[in-house]
Amino acid sequence: MTVGVDDGKGATAPSEEELAEYEQERPARRLRPGLDLVLSVWCAVISVGVLAQVFFPLPQGTQFYLVIFLAAVLPMTLLCYRGFPGRRRTHDDPGIFDWVLAVLALVVSVYPLLNFDGYLERRQAPTALDVAAGALLLVLLLEACRRTTGWVLPIFCLVFIAYAYYGGYLPYTWALAHQGFNFDAIIAQLTMGTAGFYGTPLSVAASYIVLFTIYGAVLDYSGAGKFFINLSFAAFKRSRTAPGRTVTLAGFLLGTVSGSGTATAVSLGTVSWPILRRAGYPPEPAGGMLAASGIGAILSPPTLGAAAFIIAEFLQVSYLKVLGFAVIPTILYYLGILLAIEIDARKHGTTSAEVSNDSAWRLLLRFGYHFLSLFVIIGFMAVDVPPFKAVVYAVIIQFGLSFLDPEHRLTGRPLFKALAQGTRSVLPVVATCATAGVIVAVTTQTGLGLNLAEIIVNAAHGLTDNHTVVLILTVVLSGLAVMILGLAVPVTASFIIAAVIISPALVHLGVTQPEAYMFIFYYAVLSEVSPPTALAAVATAAITGGRVIPTMWQAWKYTLPAFLVPFAFVLTDNGSHLLGQGSFVGMVWTTLVSMLAVAALAVVTGGWVFVRATWLERAVCVPAAALLLYLAPVTITAGICLLLVAVVINLVRRQRQATAEEGTA
Repeated sequence: MTVGVDDGKGATAPSEEELAEYEQERPARRLRPGLDLVLSVWCAVISVGVLAQVFFPLPQGTQFYLVIFLAAVLPMTLLCYRGFPGRRRTHDDPGIFDWVLAVLALVVSVYPLLNFDGYLERRQAPTALDVAAGALLLVLLLEACRRTTGWVLPIFCLVFIAYAYYGGYLPYTWALAHQGFNFDAIIAQLTMGTAGFYGTPLSVAASYIVLFTIYGAVLDYSGAGKFFINLSFAAFKRSRTAPGRTVTLAGFLLGTVSGSGTATAVSLGTVSWPILRRAGYPPEPAGGMLAASGIGAILSPPTLGAAAFIIAEFLQVSYLKVLGFAVIPTILYYLGILLAIEIDARKHGTTSAEVSNDSAWRLLLRFGYHFLSLFVIIGFMAVDVPPFKAVVYAVIIQFGLSFLDPEHRLTGRPLFKALAQGTRSVLPVVATCATAGVIVAVTTQTGLGLNLAEIIVNAAHGLTDNHTVVLILTVVLSGLAVMILGLAVPVTASFIIAAVIISPALVHLGVTQPEAYMFIFYYAVLSEVSPPTALAAVATAAITGGRVIPTMWQAWKYTLPAFLVPFAFVLTDNGSHLLGQGSFVGMVWTTLVSMLAVAALAVVTGGWVFVRATWLERAVCVPAAALLLYLAPVTITAGICLLLVAVVINLVRRQRQATAEEGTA
């Protein structure tokens, strides 16, 4: 899209029609005001119930709560999301078929509550009605997942169910063969146990993620999102790299509100693209920068992405511990972006683009209280308050702080909208998590995870017996598998699938669980900026008017350090220091060495040192970065030497160019 609204300063901002066109590509319905109000009321009621559950848990236990939560959310998902794509009219209300599905979803979801204890006791011998209700729930969850995320995850689930049923027919000599399970046993595993629909993924969505989406909505409606953008624009004003730095900082801050990389990139792009264009950024690099900044928000503390909560549950550690894992990788990620910004500013000849007359200090003094609730979350978790309680305290505090700004006081209607938006934002995540329970259940029931781990390791051993080479091959294959998986399914789903299937192979080779899970987490998140689908890049290209594929490659360029640094987690003995484990001295020196590696990667992708780098200089920096990231004394020395060679060659060329220019002057 190249048509837009002139902002009066030579830049073109996206018009309302263009943004509406982008919205039409999304599967959520645009409902009539009356129906929208009714469903919003129900969403607000769910939010209040979720908040109350934190302090007044149901006496029947967690699984009882999960059944109620799914019964409340699943019908909403089928009503709020379209069954089939296509351009929408002004209003797009659900039809009779959608209402029938919603009613059926409510009935089969509530069915276990009629005699909950008896329902659980029948797990080994379910009745025909139990199986029928469970099968219908399976179909409805697959449909809800299809509507919110597409066909791929439902197809994955059907393949896994077929494997559970037909696995007994495979030759017993095959590694994937198992005893086989009948349909009743499969449905019982999905609906009557704690490893299926009501397992860890849904528990995390219902106990953690929904609370953080409510918190994000409260932050947004209380003016925090507006403040974060204004602060970012006020912080950097006069240098030619200021526009890029502004986008990066704003993306990081906005991520605490949205919790979604693509949503952050879109919100940021609508505001920032006119400034970037005025500064001289072409559409594709600008779109790549916006996508990378948005994705960085869900790789970074203090909120991270939804999968981070699942990591905490899988590892049985505190969420604060998972935040600690992400601190150093976050520093390296943003260092890579900032170096790329410095290089692009020189390559594209960008200029300063002052956009704010406000003082950053004045904004901090007036609205800096918006940071308080973020610090409250971390502070409470530091003293062992569970994250689901910490975030509720933060919601309460942010609600009180909103009254310091008359324009954004959370009274009446704004508070209602925030509560409703909190639940609406989590609908796709709940559908994904509940449906992903199929994969977890089948993997547990059939032992598939251990079998696949054995196959992966044996395949690597078939090429060589060297343990280091086997580990490298396994890690490379695992990274590619997670990336390919992430091209088609959401981050949360790709993480869950890879965690139960791929992580056992890494652990078998001596990688610790935290290192394996964080490796998988990063590659699951980075799938949002990986060609050829790259949702975040597609969204930002729609805003800047850039070509989609070049925008994807620009996003990949900005995020390259995040693709390669995770290899250090799992391939090197010192990689655990990058996850905040081990001695303080170890964390410091590995961070400094990794910074050098990120700088070498910036030269490779940006093609600049002191002047434009030649292909020889860039080629030398490739092994330099790889050797530095191996974090061993010998490889570090070799990597530094190679990097110095590239730098010296570039300096000599710069001196010759300067001499030549003086001679012709």
